Amino acid sequence: MRKRASGILMHISSLPGSYGIGDFGKEAYNFVDFLVKAKQSYWQILPLGITGYGDSPYSSFSAFAGNPYFIDLDELIDNGFISKEKVMNTDLGQNSNDIDYGKLYEYKMELLREAYINSKPYLKGELDKFYNEQEKWLRDFALFMTIKESFDSVSWLDWPKEYKYYNSDIVKRFELENKERMFFWVFTQYYFTKQWKKLKLYANRNGIKIIGDLPIYVAADSVDAWSNPSAFNLDKNLYPITIAGCPPDGFTETGQLWGNPIYNWNYLESTEYRWWIERIRYSFKLFDTLRIDHFRGFDAYWEVKYGDKTAQNGRWIKGPGIKLFNRIKEELGDLDIIAEDLGYPTKSLELFLKEVGFPNMKVLEFAFDTDGNNCYLPHNYGKNCVVYIGTHDNHPAMSWLKNAPKHECEYAVKYLRLNEEEGFHWGFIKGAWSSTAYLAIAQMQDFLGTGEETRMNEPSTLGKNWRWRVSKVDLTDELAEKIAGITITYGRQAIGL
Repeated sequence: MRKRASGILMHISSLPGSYGIGDFGKEAYNFVDFLVKAKQSYWQILPLGITGYGDSPYSSFSAFAGNPYFIDLDELIDNGFISKEKVMNTDLGQNSNDIDYGKLYEYKMELLREAYINSKPYLKGELDKFYNEQEKWLRDFALFMTIKESFDSVSWLDWPKEYKYYNSDIVKRFELENKERMFFWVFTQYYFTKQWKKLKLYANRNGIKIIGDLPIYVAADSVDAWSNPSAFNLDKNLYPITIAGCPPDGFTETGQLWGNPIYNWNYLESTEYRWWIERIRYSFKLFDTLRIDHFRGFDAYWEVKYGDKTAQNGRWIKGPGIKLFNRIKEELGDLDIIAEDLGYPTKSLELFLKEVGFPNMKVLEFAFDTDGNNCYLPHNYGKNCVVYIGTHDNHPAMSWLKNAPKHECEYAVKYLRLNEEEGFHWGFIKGAWSSTAYLAIAQMQDFLGTGEETRMNEPSTLGKNWRWRVSKVDLTDELAEKIAGITITYGRQAIGL
């Protein structure tokens, strides 16, 4: 039996701080303290992977490597690898509530490169040790990123032919001639890992568990696809034959075309799913609980022909199902996994979820479009589920009330007994916290009662997503105490690990 609990969803990037984006510095520790005051048990974040075009944490250059943007520069300053003056004179973004990824790409990476050069006399032994410990994934990542730099950061699919083949003679020669350049990427992963482990330990010691987020797919432009092409549905020239997406839904009339290469599940089964086992194993070194995004794709996935302009003409293909998770369980034992199963429900998916036994997701913002039989209404929950007001892809609650159809808003007001005096967002929080779901999660934006301007992501759009940051002045003791009061009322208060 799982203990009733609750938590807050806010990505590392959304933390306050002085250096253009939330990071693993002092404000992350302050947020853990805020969670403790608020009697929460969980801090849920988005994927921590290194991001590329579009800045989405769900599209990373590596299934294993962490995002260098999250490295705390203050530690590098304290170590003498870079000067405080240099950092303060570098433009990492002028708006403390917004992230300018262009400036981070150009200037934070420049600061990290300078720090790497200055650290060489002092860190060589530590970096060598770290490289040897993590070589299984780190060697390929560092090599991939260094070659990528040599070709102006274009996708590996557009590299000269001899570099597209992972084990070619020219790639081997490149590695021998560029070890020092490769070790810049080792440096970034050393500090990312060191700082994240320290932050997670602090959270755990204060009774806070971390919920990580694992995208089901990898990016087409990733070291995973380049170094292990047999694991994906690629043609003889290493271009995807089919790509991932989802059919037309409530977000988009033409479906969502994600562009990720589809797995070659027959090949992966022949290897006893070794790549997936290692990916899950590594994830549980970083997190206490793992939410797997688009979990339904293991039962059946939407496959679209490479080159199609929309996802409309895709088709459903049967996934690996329980075979994959039986192997994972044989190798790794019972794991604390949350299955993101959102989308059109099917009998096959329902049976698959029962087989794996993982809790699935309920979203309050999806509950009010029909009648009392809607599976997202709290009175229809069981205990083995996680309730969210909305996810990173949804409107904050206050924005939802302004944008949802009138009949849905009226139903929500009546069902949740929302009132303006208290604040409509608090009614949503009480609706989730009072439910039978063992775990209730809300975005930080919903506790603050903010609107559309703080939405984290609008699917199928580019340029305005993943940018929101919270203001330090908003994370008050008064707010923490109010959250704690609601949490205690509904029996979800933290009592430590």
